[in-house]
Amino acid sequence: MYACGITPYDAAHLGHAFTYLTFDLVNRVWRDAGHDVNYVQNTTDIDDPLLERAEAIGVDWRDLAHREIDVFRDDMAALRIIPPTSYVGVVESVDLISDLAARIRDTGAAYDLDGDLYFSVAEADHFGEIGHLDRAAMLDLFGQRGGDPGRPGKKDPLDWLLWRAERPGEPAWASPLGRGRPGWHIECSAIALDRLGPNFDLNGGGNDLIFPHHEMGAAETRCITGGPNARAHLHVGMVGLDGEKMSKSLGNLVFVSKLREQGVEPAVIRLAMLTHHYRDAWEWTDDHLPEAHARAERWRAAFALGAAPDAAPLLAAVRAALARDLDAPAALAAVDAWAQAALTEGGTDTAAPALARATVDTLLGVAL
Repeated sequence: MYACGITPYDAAHLGHAFTYLTFDLVNRVWRDAGHDVNYVQNTTDIDDPLLERAEAIGVDWRDLAHREIDVFRDDMAALRIIPPTSYVGVVESVDLISDLAARIRDTGAAYDLDGDLYFSVAEADHFGEIGHLDRAAMLDLFGQRGGDPGRPGKKDPLDWLLWRAERPGEPAWASPLGRGRPGWHIECSAIALDRLGPNFDLNGGGNDLIFPHHEMGAAETRCITGGPNARAHLHVGMVGLDGEKMSKSLGNLVFVSKLREQGVEPAVIRLAMLTHHYRDAWEWTDDHLPEAHARAERWRAAFALGAAPDAAPLLAAVRAALARDLDAPAALAAVDAWAQAALTEGGTDTAAPALARATVDTLLGVAL
């Protein structure tokens, strides 16, 4: 599977964490089923937002990227997100990306505009198969999410940038296309094709990536391979704060690293997020942490008992809940019910507390 990674110009917030928690659940379910999992995640360590932030705060863009990547990975480790098989940065993949862009150009699906290389949407077979959006919605989202529908000279406003020719003062790399740097969407296409090949099992990220990022990436892969990039896509609901989606551009963020600095236990942060189904949009409030902390304490008390009710049905219930489209809230409810019975009714199975703890640790990733 492939998950779109961060652009490292600020610390990871709960919206990021909720996305990678979702892919972590997939990883755990697949491993529990006996599968070997090849999980690839990129890092967009060169892009306009990173360059703009670095200039604004007066640091080298490479130093900023390295610093925030370290914070992100520390946060993910604390949350017990199983690390990908491969973390792959754009900077280390420039040759790979420029080669794919050149191959697309050679098919006739791309054209030059003042030294920049654009994919022609007219050449994109099955365009719209990911998001199922009409043209008006596509144009609106393209303009909001990093596209340039109004650029003069383009054949179609929805045509997108594969390779950006060198501009004064910007980083650039030599390539068969001339000096420049990658467009956004092609980085994931190139890395996924290289590390996973075409038609891999699962691709995804936040649902704000459905269009344009995943739609355009899928078109790039199909242009080269003739088939889809992935058998399925998984898109995670947005996390909000104060009535708006959490985003770096708005600045309405709750950072995992800040919560940790305040002494919040990472298992409690993870439990707070698990109360929501991955598809649903939801809003972070001050109630999340005390509720999650209380749940963690109840579970700890049950796991500490010398004997408890049989936990084999609990293991089956958690597996079944996660098999139903990663229904984490139902899995939590199953653990709640077992813990309540253990604490109020007792039990005679001396192995049950350890099995229940292992179920929560292994399948839900909550270490208590």
